[in-house]
Amino acid sequence: MASHRSPGSLVLFGGRSEIGVATAERLAEGRTVVLAARRPDDLADETARLLAAGATEVHTVAFDADDTDGHPALIASLVQRFGPIGIAIVAFGILGNQERAENDVAHALQIAHTDYYAHVSVLIPLAKALREQGPGGQGSGTMIVFSSVAGIRVRRANYVYGSTKAGLDGFASGMADSLHGTGVRLLLVRPGFVIGSMTRELMESGVKPAPMSRTPEQVADAVARAYRKGRGEVWVPWMLRPVFFGMRLLPRAIWRRLPR
Repeated sequence: MASHRSPGSLVLFGGRSEIGVATAERLAEGRTVVLAARRPDDLADETARLLAAGATEVHTVAFDADDTDGHPALIASLVQRFGPIGIAIVAFGILGNQERAENDVAHALQIAHTDYYAHVSVLIPLAKALREQGPGGQGSGTMIVFSSVAGIRVRRANYVYGSTKAGLDGFASGMADSLHGTGVRLLLVRPGFVIGSMTRELMESGVKPAPMSRTPEQVADAVARAYRKGRGEVWVPWMLRPVFFGMRLLPRAIWRRLPR
């Protein structure tokens, strides 16, 4: 168990996520870090990065996002083994293939299961654990949840993935409100197009990065700043917030013709 002086462990659900690891790297100093991922024995590079960033120690545990029945027990075991959770980064997910999902219901359901259903399955027991920790059981810690601008107004070009982000965004926003005054904070992240491994196949198919695209490192920088400032949400880059306010007002006949 961590001592009472510990800032709390940092747990990354999605232990090989580019954005997740980059964010953890910026917040790891002085903390015990836990990487939760499939194939936990294959996280040597991520472990080395976090130790170099100042983590006191790094542990790896098995985590299957789609094994929803196992999530409550996993989260309880993390608290038991490593003490109170100071930061929980929820950064797993799949992009999927929109064209395939429109014709293959199993693929569409897989995207929905991983990108929405599994997030609900993690966030509910995680929020419960954080509410029950802290001085006098008043609650402590921060959950960092990655939504996407794709869910702000869902587009024809990626409506399966976008709809899951719309659901997650609404769920996380409501959860953040429910946690107000408990000592637990939820930081909701809304990045735009991120140039990285998750979108590599998409770009190789001929899709060009959207305007104001960012890299995982740039997203992580913005998230770390928002965390340290005590923010409840962050758009990456910030200019997307007014852009999407305007996009919400576009007539549907125009919206459906917009490119990805």
